[in-house]
Amino acid sequence: MSFTQPVTLTGELVALTPLSVDDVDGAAKAALDGRLWELTFTSVPRPEGMAAEIERRLDLHRQGRMLPFTIRRDGDQGEIVGMTTFMNVEEAHRRLEIGSTWLAASAQRTGINAEAKLLLLTHAFETLGCHAVEFRTHWLNHRSRQAIERLGAKLDGILRQHMVLPDGTVRDTAVYSIVAAEWAAVRAELRRRLARALPEPRSTEAAGAGHPATPHTPIDEEESA
Repeated sequence: MSFTQPVTLTGELVALTPLSVDDVDGAAKAALDGRLWELTFTSVPRPEGMAAEIERRLDLHRQGRMLPFTIRRDGDQGEIVGMTTFMNVEEAHRRLEIGSTWLAASAQRTGINAEAKLLLLTHAFETLGCHAVEFRTHWLNHRSRQAIERLGAKLDGILRQHMVLPDGTVRDTAVYSIVAAEWAAVRAELRRRLARALPEPRSTEAAGAGHPATPHTPIDEEESA
């Protein structure tokens, strides 16, 4: 299977579907949820720029350099809550980066990010046979770095003065990776975190007595981009 062959990845909370030009309106609405383009260390387009951003990602897909996904909440008629990608694809070396990810504010700290990462990493390691999967973020984006480290990724190093950002500042980029030998442990931890985010089934006794199921506590997660 080609690393950039479109595929739909489905879990219990989220579905990752191939990005399409038809997703413009839904993605623009998701970006409005939290006014994500105002965040300091991430790059999310304004709603009026969403069509151009989707076309940019689709053009990179046509070049064989990216596999872009739309993140949809399971149920709710597949409501769009963000986007993510396989990027910097190096099929000959069996490695890629998970990045260009963003989530609507209401979808954060719900388990959606954990399940999306589980689906992506499972596809990368178990279907595509990757040797390594990389994550990159701004050195100063501490929440993103902590989220990546909670995945079990190891810091490979810092690309100093790596990127000029739209505001003219120059970004140092922290580079992390998970290698194939670490995947089993990472998978187990992601499944444990995800189990905490899924609703607990109501017991027969509780249902009969009219007591609601014990609500689950959202897992402590932040989006990594």
